[in-house]
Amino acid sequence: MYEFRIVDQLQKIDKDIKGEQLKYHSKRVLVSKEFTFDAAHHLHEYEGKCKNLHGHTYKVIFGLSGFVDDRGLMIDFGDIKEIWKSEIEIYLDHRYLNETLPPMNTTAENMVVWIYEKMAEALANRQHLYQGARVEFVRLYETPTSYAEARREWMEID
Repeated sequence: MYEFRIVDQLQKIDKDIKGEQLKYHSKRVLVSKEFTFDAAHHLHEYEGKCKNLHGHTYKVIFGLSGFVDDRGLMIDFGDIKEIWKSEIEIYLDHRYLNETLPPMNTTAENMVVWIYEKMAEALANRQHLYQGARVEFVRLYETPTSYAEARREWMEID
């Protein structure tokens, strides 16, 4: 049986661990963060329920990759949240998407590419902060069981 215990002493930098030990590797790693937003839209040139104004609780999952810095961090999860809040979510959450997104049919397939491009642009503008950071994928759930995905290999030519 596992016994809970409180550590005797917290590890201290430059006493118990050296600064150069914080970076364990030099490999590319992927971090992922997800968000939700609520929005309304309708589809053009579509015969079905979605031609009428309706709403969804969307879920977005970002997969971002890059190399860790000297602390062993690729990107802080809080930084991803800040980018989401300030540069992407403002166009999406509690909005009429047909009005706030660029001219497009507001399908999950179109929206996921727009979200991918916004995150890629945000990372490019911060390239001095993150080593080799790039978007690997964005997955946009329109319902709990239906999603569209944009992947780097489909979006960019290296």
